[in-house]
Amino acid sequence: MAWLPGVRAFLRTRPSLSGPRALGSVRVLLTATGPPRGFCSHASKLPVNPENQSLLQNLSRMGVDVNMARRRQPGVLRRECTNEKGLSRFLQGKGASLRVIAGIVSRYPRAITRSVEHLEQRWKLWRNVFQTDAQIVSILDRSPESFFRSSDNGNLEKNIAFLTSLGLNGKDLHRMLSTAPRTFSNSVELNKQMVEFLEDVCAELGGSNPEQFAKTVISRNLYILIRSTRRVRANIDNLRASLHLSDSELLALLQGHGADILDLSSEYLKKNFRSLEQKMTSLGCQEEDLKRLIISYPMVLYIGPETLNTKLDCLLKGGITVSQILKKPKVLDYSTQNIMERLQELQRVGYDFHKNGINILDTSRKRFVAKMEKLASEEGTQQL
Repeated sequence: MAWLPGVRAFLRTRPSLSGPRALGSVRVLLTATGPPRGFCSHASKLPVNPENQSLLQNLSRMGVDVNMARRRQPGVLRRECTNEKGLSRFLQGKGASLRVIAGIVSRYPRAITRSVEHLEQRWKLWRNVFQTDAQIVSILDRSPESFFRSSDNGNLEKNIAFLTSLGLNGKDLHRMLSTAPRTFSNSVELNKQMVEFLEDVCAELGGSNPEQFAKTVISRNLYILIRSTRRVRANIDNLRASLHLSDSELLALLQGHGADILDLSSEYLKKNFRSLEQKMTSLGCQEEDLKRLIISYPMVLYIGPETLNTKLDCLLKGGITVSQILKKPKVLDYSTQNIMERLQELQRVGYDFHKNGINILDTSRKRFVAKMEKLASEEGTQQL
């Protein structure tokens, strides 16, 4: 064995020991130091609590996808005390179907750890924002984490009061709970930091109403409260430097659609700007053209380089000019597939973009179909 040479060395340093006394000393040595590392590797592993079989049976009877639950939050399935039956009764009482309840638990198993008292308190707080139980059930069906992620009802209540004090209305809070529920898991102090930061930005840029500025930015970008002030500051500085904006221009941009892109990763924003700059330069655009495009349509920086280049190439091949795109950049809102299909349909009826412009590309599907029917009818009349 690997540890025997060490024992022999010990014996050589103690020549007076022999026979039974020597063996006894060896035993003392082994007892004091324990077996060498790796001698009994399995003994050091802590046993893992087995899954609660009774719980698994209950969940299966409820229609829960146990395998999904196991992948999402495996620790929940090892708990001895859970409240799956109470949760099911509670949600049924609010109008949720058994299918919806099973889906909620499958995707967010931690829901079964909440007590009925907790659920009642949280539901009451949500009802201060939503008009009906059915609206809340609909959100839980889409995103159960939004309701069950946090267990701190007191913090939720404080955040609702704070955000309401900013002048955000029920519609704003409704959208925030639906799309950015982590906002309400933040401490109130953390949310206050972002609000104070936005107010300071407004003051730095010469704005006259910092409180209104902060409210406007948050209303436009519901994700901003779950981002860091460092990220938002980096994006503001990048926009100013890249577009050579004055204080008044930057303030106007941030109070408008520029707020929509403040939550992006600063590296992603810079990468997209560089790619857009290269593409527009290759198409003969000047710096002022790029500035005008981004100020009028900041969401262009949300679109990944490859997707954006494909959309631009598609429009240009369809007979649309760069100048027309700069005047109507919202056509880039639509998917590449949508753009291609509309261009093909318009080409079939001989639509002239130079004469009629490209507004037809920036319409709802219903209006586009109606316009195409009218154009097809006119074409048929001309042929007669």
